Order: sequence, then C-alpha cells, then structure tokens
Amino acid sequence: MADDQTYGFDTMQIHAGASPDPATGARQVPIYQSTAYVFRDAEHAAKLFNLQEVGYIYSRLTNPTVSALADRIAALEGGAGAVCCSSGHAAQIMALFPLMNPGCNVVASTKLYGGTIQQFTNTIRKFGWSCTFVDFDDLAAVEAAVDDNTRAIFCESIANPGGYITDIRAIADVADAAGVPLIVDNTSASPYLCRPIELGATLVVHSTTKYLTGNGTVTGGCVVDSGNFNWGASDKFPSLAAPEPAYHGLNFYEALGSMAFTFHSIAIGLRDLGMTMNPQGAHYTLMGIETLSLRMEKHVANAVKVAKWLESDPRVDSVTYAGLESSPYYGRIAKVCPKGAGALFTFAVKGGFDACVKLVDNVSIFSHVANLGDARSLIIHSASTTHRQLTPEQQEAAGAAPNMVRLSIGIEDADDLIADLDQALAKATG
Repeated sequence: MADDQTYGFDTMQIHAGASPDPATGARQVPIYQSTAYVFRDAEHAAKLFNLQEVGYIYSRLTNPTVSALADRIAALEGGAGAVCCSSGHAAQIMALFPLMNPGCNVVASTKLYGGTIQQFTNTIRKFGWSCTFVDFDDLAAVEAAVDDNTRAIFCESIANPGGYITDIRAIADVADAAGVPLIVDNTSASPYLCRPIELGATLVVHSTTKYLTGNGTVTGGCVVDSGNFNWGASDKFPSLAAPEPAYHGLNFYEALGSMAFTFHSIAIGLRDLGMTMNPQGAHYTLMGIETLSLRMEKHVANAVKVAKWLESDPRVDSVTYAGLESSPYYGRIAKVCPKGAGALFTFAVKGGFDACVKLVDNVSIFSHVANLGDARSLIIHSASTTHRQLTPEQQEAAGAAPNMVRLSIGIEDADDLIADLDQALAKATG
C-alpha cells in the first residue's frame, strides 16, 4: 500500500500493516515463530536498544507477525501506533501502566464488563491505584469525580453487557478540560462501527479475542494511541514526559513525540510486564480482520431483527438494544456508531433469575459461553457468571441484573435464532 494515499476501510482491513514477504514473496503475513532476531553487528544492536532504530530484538517485545497486526488495528482506528498484548484485560493494564503512579486514580463508567469492574475495584489497588465509578450519562458527576490525582477516564463505546452507547465526544470534552486522557474500550463496537479517536479519545483498547478475530479461537488485546495527547502539558505523566529511570533516563515524549506512548508500552510495558501476544494468535486475528466489515454488517442486521422480535414478545419485560427506537440511547447511534448499534444486548425475562437459568439451559443454536463477538450466537446469564463477584448494586448499575440475559448475536440465519429463543422461552416461562 502507498503511504501517501487514503484507502477505504474494506481495503485497509485486508492490506494495512502488511506487504508481500520480502524473503519469499508470501502474500499472507507469515507466522514468525522465532524467539530472537540476529543483529547485523554490535552497532545495530545498540541502536535498537537505544530506540534509535526500529527493528526486532526479542519476541517478548516485538515480533513481525504481531507488529503487522498492531499496524493494521492502528490504521483501522486512525491511530498513530499500537501495541498488541496477551488479552483484553492485559490491554487495560498496559493502557494505564505509563499513566499511573501509586496514589493515582482512574474515573470509570459504571456500565462496564464485570471483569473490568473487578480489575478496577480490587486488582489495581495492589499497584496503589484506585478507581471511582460514575454513571457516564451524568456529565456533572463525571466532572465532579475527577480530582488532582486522576490520570485517566475510562469507558466502553458500546457497553458490555447491556449494549449501552457512551456519548464519547461529551466525555472527551470532560477529559480535555481536566488535562487527562480518555481511554475507550472499543471491543463491542469494533473500529468498523465506532472510531473513538475521531470522537476525542486518546487511547483505544480492544480485546482482539472478540469481533476483530471473530471466530472464538485465540485471546489477545491491543492498545491504540491516537498520538494527539500532549504528555508534556503538565507534570502528571512523568513516565512519558520526564526522564524515565526504567529506560536510562529517556524522555519518551521529547524523543518520540506522537509515538511516545507506543514505544514506552513496548520498551518498558512489554519488557517488564511480559503480557506478550503469540505470533500464531496474531495470525488468526489478522485473518479474522480481513472480513470484519462483512461480519459486522451481518451481526448488526441480525441483532436488529432479533431485538425487535424479543421486544414484542409477552414473555420478555424489556430489551436494552440501542438499535431499537424505544432505547434511550437510540439517538446516539448517528454520532457514535453510524453503521449500527452493534450486536450485544440484554433482555429481561419474566420469571426472573430462575427463568433466565432455564432459558440458557434450553437453547440449541445459541452457545452458553463466557465470550462475545463470535460468528456464532452466544448467550449468558451475567448475574450468575461474568458479573457474579459484583454486589447487587453494581450488577444493576452495569446492566447485569438477576433477571437479565445477555446475547451476542452471530451471523447465522436470524429466523433460526428467533426460533431457538422462542422454544427456549417457552420452556423457561411456561
């Protein structure tokens, strides 16, 4: 691909970050199954370790297959650079790692995946970090939650499990006023449906396990940097804009500008945390991304049809899908995710907790698994699984109340999905 030409999404999802292998002419990105890479000479090695030259040292840091994936995701998100890692949860820690110090906090939405709430409530405290959870539909509350020790604001573009759509531009304005980066988890939307950087996000994180790979085969994560944040505008981010003792005093922002965050995440984050993506996993995700737009269109079309059917069913109390005109988030689709509201949502089953359990035990096409974004349609009762460790109040705030079932709508025939839910609901509520 020519560097000076602008390409459409469908072209970039196939070609970005890759070219024919110079050694063999292989058209698909090869799996570089190598731990280490030979230096040309001592000077070459020194330049690589000094970040004076880009190249490969050791696969905990960088690997050609993984780098191709990072470049492709960065291109699709409109970012300056990206770093891939072992999972979506790893990506969240990787995103926060250069920003935080003991005593610092992050302000996060209450509408998040249960595992993220757990990670931000308990696990990050072991680093001396903390998190304040706020309803991001209340902008005044978000502003009030930010204090002198806040180093980031965090949300999901389309929230898991309820499919709620965040007003990213409004939250980005709050972050800009506070002088801190906005981190958006774009897993549930994918860059095909939502481009958070264009809406003001500084960093975008993904669980590449989900829609980007699309076939439920490998785990992975990615952090994309917009390259737009001025890390030196205050003294809040010394790891990026002051001499970094973990890398012989290098000032990353002074030396690398818009690529400071990406290089810090590789040179220090991956080096010291070791959250490395394996090259075979990267290869699966690269192949999955090639059909991302085609899959997302089918995911969304199916989700709309299934959600409308559920909304009209007397055995269902409510449906949270933002693609329904009845949703309070319907008006945000045009500005946040104009190509569709995704394929993730919940619905409330009459009969409560017990009926939900019976429902997931009686589906046939839907798979009862703790995953989303697969080509297959998936179902789970969040309150008893992914959000089980949360308090009842946290479950309610996250959209995972005991009477709610989460669906991740796949790319099968929508009429077959409806028939499967119909027979399962009959057994669950009969």
